[in-house]
Amino acid sequence: MLEEVSELIGVQVYTNKGTFLGNVSNVILDIENRNIDSLFITDTNPLLVEDSRNVAVPYRWVSSVGDIILLRFFPKRVSVKKAMPPPEAPAEDVQAIK
Repeated sequence: MLEEVSELIGVQVYTNKGTFLGNVSNVILDIENRNIDSLFITDTNPLLVEDSRNVAVPYRWVSSVGDIILLRFFPKRVSVKKAMPPPEAPAEDVQAIK
């Protein structure tokens, strides 16, 4: 049984299918409600997370905590949303520099 939240740092995280997701590097707390909000996962599996980006996993997705953390849910793949380029200004709005 966990006695301190800091014991979660470094623990390996696995999906409900047994696939390694990554390692807990930080814990995000909800101070107002005095509970864990999410786990910040680093060194993520590139098969699950595009570019092995860091992800915050909501704690409500956690199924069990022990020597490892087992998730009850994780998406099939997490992708990075590409930013849309800014729209070009209409020609009449462009002023000539004199």
